[in-house]
Amino acid sequence: MKSKILFIMHMPPPVHGAAMMGKYIHDSKLINEMFDCYYINLTTAKSLQDIGKGGIKKLWKFVCLLVRIVKSLLGIHPQMVYVTPNSHGGAFYKDFVVVELIKLLGYKVIVHYHNKGVATCQDKWLDDKLYRIFFKNIKVILLADALYQDVEKYVKRENVFICPNGIPESLDVEPTSERNNVIPQLLFLSNLLVDKGVLVLLDALKILKERGYSFVCNFVGGETAEIDAARFAEEVEKRGLNDMAIYLGKKYGVEKNEEYRKSDIFVFQSLNEAFPLVILEAMEFKLPIVASDVGGVTAEVQDRVNGLICEPGNTDAFVESISKLLDNSDLRKKMGEDGYKKFKEKFTLESFENRFAQTLQNEMGGQN
Repeated sequence: MKSKILFIMHMPPPVHGAAMMGKYIHDSKLINEMFDCYYINLTTAKSLQDIGKGGIKKLWKFVCLLVRIVKSLLGIHPQMVYVTPNSHGGAFYKDFVVVELIKLLGYKVIVHYHNKGVATCQDKWLDDKLYRIFFKNIKVILLADALYQDVEKYVKRENVFICPNGIPESLDVEPTSERNNVIPQLLFLSNLLVDKGVLVLLDALKILKERGYSFVCNFVGGETAEIDAARFAEEVEKRGLNDMAIYLGKKYGVEKNEEYRKSDIFVFQSLNEAFPLVILEAMEFKLPIVASDVGGVTAEVQDRVNGLICEPGNTDAFVESISKLLDNSDLRKKMGEDGYKKFKEKFTLESFENRFAQTLQNEMGGQN
């Protein structure tokens, strides 16, 4: 008899990494065949701009979410409840209530972190008290070994599983690492947030322009309350980057793949990250990567093998790394090839599904 698992997790919309992984789990044939699965969407935000905002409507949605969770638990009686919580801030307080409610009703909980930030709040009196309660008697799934330091104050290493993300393969044939752009194309693909390093990259591009480099950097992603199209245009104008830093808006599917296909370098200068899926997408398209040393990024990008790793927020480091790749097309191709090989070996959706299902099975004690 299959074990029952209630999945309480983020699913799109809005579209972000944790929500996409939730969709992949929800749609997984392997996971749904191995376990008797039930799903509840933890998301209360309607859009990226809505994330982090309060209000009566969101409070009411949260109350309805709690009622649905209680009804599901009492109706299903799952052997385990899987939750994808936020690590800090107001969203953590909401998820704290969810997890403690589940524990209060006597159900086993495993939490899967797609973000980090516990360590940044653990010295606050209230957060410290809540974390001590929250992490008691639960197991934790992390995306990379490097992320353990974020929770090590509260979680013993033996209570942690490491399960890197993976993504669906979007190409029917192996891509080429050759690019024939007369003017090199750089690609940034993420939502427009300060924490994603948008302004750091614009500062680096300004310096590269001053040094005489020719390039076009395309920014693909959703507008946010922090940076919308109007503010982005202002920041570009301020740095004299018109016609060199271009905001293309959101792109999905074939249109997004075309941006990867035509680009020479993928740049990801995020200041706060766990395990960005866009880096895996860039690896599939044989793109060399310039990325910040944050979260589990170094599990994806090996410095000087399939990309170059920079200190977070260090504009000069990004300038030097990007210029190194702009100067050397052979290095770009070699790093792109190495990244593609690593992607195929470790980071396909099939690889993730196998790892994830095995993790759940191990925590269930082999029941099934």
